[in-house]
Amino acid sequence: MNRRLALAVFAAAALSACVRQPELSDPVARGERDFRGLGCVKCHQIGSEGHAWGPDLTLVGFRKSPQWLDMWLKNPHAWNQKTVMPNFHLKDETRADLVAYLSAQKGQAWATAPWRTEAAKALAPIERGQMIFNDAGCVACHGQNGYGGYPNNNVAGGLIPSLTHVADSYSDHELHEKIKLGANPIAVDASKPAPMIRMPKWGEELKSDEIDALVAYLMSLEPKSSSKSSASDDGF
Repeated sequence: MNRRLALAVFAAAALSACVRQPELSDPVARGERDFRGLGCVKCHQIGSEGHAWGPDLTLVGFRKSPQWLDMWLKNPHAWNQKTVMPNFHLKDETRADLVAYLSAQKGQAWATAPWRTEAAKALAPIERGQMIFNDAGCVACHGQNGYGGYPNNNVAGGLIPSLTHVADSYSDHELHEKIKLGANPIAVDASKPAPMIRMPKWGEELKSDEIDALVAYLMSLEPKSSSKSSASDDGF
C-alpha cells in the first residue's frame, strides 16, 4: 500500500470513529434495534417482517402484560420448561427495552390484518377462524389446535385449559361473549399472586364477524389424538 493510499484509509477510519450514531433515547426504538440485532426475527414475525416459526408477535402487546413479558424474557424456561426459546441472559436494560418494544405491538405493524384481506373474507368461517386463532396469537396461550397445556400461575393444575371441549360447555353466543369481553382465570390461592395470563377483551381488536369465525373454529375442535406438539406454540 503506498503512502497516499495508507493516509486516505487512516483518515477514513478516523472519520468513521468520530461520526458515531447517537444513542437512541426512545426505549421502544432501542427495543426494536435489539429485537433485530438479537435475531428474534429469525423465529418471530411482526407485521410482514420476520419468520413465523414461533408465535406471531404483532399483537403481543395486546395479549400479554409488560410484567409477564419481562418475566418471560428473563428466563423463558422458568415459566415453561418445554419451550424451545433460548435464554439469552439479557442485561436488565436490554430486557427493559425489549419489553417496551413488545408492549407497544398492538397490531399497528399490519397494513391490513391477515384475516381482513379479501381472500381471507372469502374463506369458510372455520378456516378464517383458524387463521385468526393463529395470526392473532391465541395459539401462543391455548396451543396448536387448542390443545392447551401451557403454564399459568395460581390456576387449577397450573396449566391453561384445552379448548377442545368448548362445544360441550358453551353455546355459540356464550362463547362469542366470553371472547369479546375477555376473562380473568380464577386463582386457586387468594394469598398468592393473581394469574399472570388472562384472556384480553378481544372485542377491542376483533369485529363481531371475526369473533363469529373464531367461534366456528373453536366449536369444530376435537381432543388431541397424539403427543406431538408444534414448536411454534411456546407461550410467547
